[in-house]
Amino acid sequence: MQMKFQEAIVTYTEQPLNKQILLDMLKEYKRPHDKIDELVKQQMLIQVKRGLYITGPKLNLTAPKPFLVANHLYGPSYVSLDTALSHWGLIPERVYEFSSVTTNTSKIFKTTIGRFSYTYMTLPYYSFGIKQVILTKRQTVLMASPEKALCDKIITTSGILLRSIKQSSALLMEDFRIDQQMLRNLDVNAIISWLKDAPKENSLVMLVKTLKNV
Repeated sequence: MQMKFQEAIVTYTEQPLNKQILLDMLKEYKRPHDKIDELVKQQMLIQVKRGLYITGPKLNLTAPKPFLVANHLYGPSYVSLDTALSHWGLIPERVYEFSSVTTNTSKIFKTTIGRFSYTYMTLPYYSFGIKQVILTKRQTVLMASPEKALCDKIITTSGILLRSIKQSSALLMEDFRIDQQMLRNLDVNAIISWLKDAPKENSLVMLVKTLKNV
């Protein structure tokens, strides 16, 4: 039966696995829930949280990337903030926490594969600027566009109120350390289209003015 499980799970290479998928694979066992616990102990599965698993090192299969796990761990959500800014090359830092935005309550998950944070965002602004990013042939994630990730960062960081071009430029290039050319490449019109529904609208208006003057 163990071999049957190993054959069946290949279909889900690179995908997070919920408990229902696993129970279906293990339906021939008398106590499938106990079998899942055993597979975790054998390192064939890694439990990310209750009800969500990825393949473990003993199976020697490609596990899903943390960005995809982030989409599945808590939702609705999309990868954003410093994680997306780093992915798009806007900020130089490597990011060690996987940050997302959600319409649910803000939450942090400390898991065996990393720390995942989720920050609350209002609708309809939440739904703007989300891209489907292909990481591999089998992994497509929901992630903020570079413009949306930057707006999300400004909106969700307490204490940031943009009042002048000089102050905004210092924030973007000195505090966030975003390269000037990268700022010039951002789609200002996309940000303008979100303004009327955005939190911190005045700060984003100033962001637009700053980007036009970079």
